[in-house]
Amino acid sequence: MTCSVASSPKRLTIFERYLTLWVGLCILAGIALGRLAPDLAERLDALAIVIDGVPVVSIPIAICLFFMMYPIMVKIDFAEVVKVGKTPRPVLLTLIVNWAVKPFTMFAFASLFLGAFYRWGLLPGTERLPDGTEVELYRSYISGAILLGIAPCTAMVLMWGYLARGNQGLTLVMVAINSLTMLFLYGVLGRWLLGVNEMPVPWETLLLSVGIYVALPLVAGYYSRRWLIRAKGIEWFQQRFLHVLTPISIVALLVTLILLFTFKGEEIVRNPLTILWIAIPLTVQTIVIFALTYGLARWLRFSYENAAPAAMIGASNHFEVAIATATMLFGLASGAALATVVGVLIEVPLMLGLVAFCNRTKHWFRPHADAAATQP
Repeated sequence: MTCSVASSPKRLTIFERYLTLWVGLCILAGIALGRLAPDLAERLDALAIVIDGVPVVSIPIAICLFFMMYPIMVKIDFAEVVKVGKTPRPVLLTLIVNWAVKPFTMFAFASLFLGAFYRWGLLPGTERLPDGTEVELYRSYISGAILLGIAPCTAMVLMWGYLARGNQGLTLVMVAINSLTMLFLYGVLGRWLLGVNEMPVPWETLLLSVGIYVALPLVAGYYSRRWLIRAKGIEWFQQRFLHVLTPISIVALLVTLILLFTFKGEEIVRNPLTILWIAIPLTVQTIVIFALTYGLARWLRFSYENAAPAAMIGASNHFEVAIATATMLFGLASGAALATVVGVLIEVPLMLGLVAFCNRTKHWFRPHADAAATQP
């Protein structure tokens, strides 16, 4: 299988390599901004589309989040999806883990840990949702974890696959398939699991979130990709256009995080261990899903080149979509939005650790024909 999109990246950019550091600086900047200019973020968030008296789309945040998502979608060549029939087993394993296992283990771990922390008095407090409903704060954190659990595989998984010397063709195809699958399952699973968590979520708002933050950038990416390649050529598209887009995506993410922490700064100062409590179930979830997929791949006698990306696709999260949906459903100041940001905070160091583990365990696998059929 050819890998015609975002061809094998040479190395992590400075933004990607130190993403955890940038997120940490955004936490500090947001807390400082919240104290120095407490009205600024609230005024920006007040610029919203209102339906039935409830603000459902913050316009500044929607702009930032579009520029977070579009660079990911424009990298994907959906024509590669039709070639998946050559090696269905790695794709089927990844789909099963991503959509039939991962959402439910995330909900279970988040409920187990955050529910226990709440009962022990470590996560006190309540918050008011945009519709006026008041809920326990720990349930909002669980909701953020749920939104991460039903959003598998970011474009950064291409980097993880490259660093692990995995099959980039499989990784690319799974990014495309997951993006398409999210259009149909993200809203259904989100509505169900959030309901089990006793969080009232208007169905129409969740569908609007999927439309704005998944469908819109996906469609824009698909058509602009076709037009740019036809007009400028594939080499210009990969070497010039994508090179410019990557930092734009990360800068948009960081701006969103600064705004988020202008709201959450006071709570973090009062409860500095909150981020740690949220990080524990997210870390356990990531390691368990990776171990499950990697172990199954070995048991099914996959090649290492297919086993490594299959495991990392399941372990990583599409945190851009999760942040976008959390802010739209529950507000920029919500515990759910904060939980999705913690997902960003732990993503890079944790995934780099799993990449190192993969590279050290190559000898667990033997070369097989499934790698040759999909090798880019």
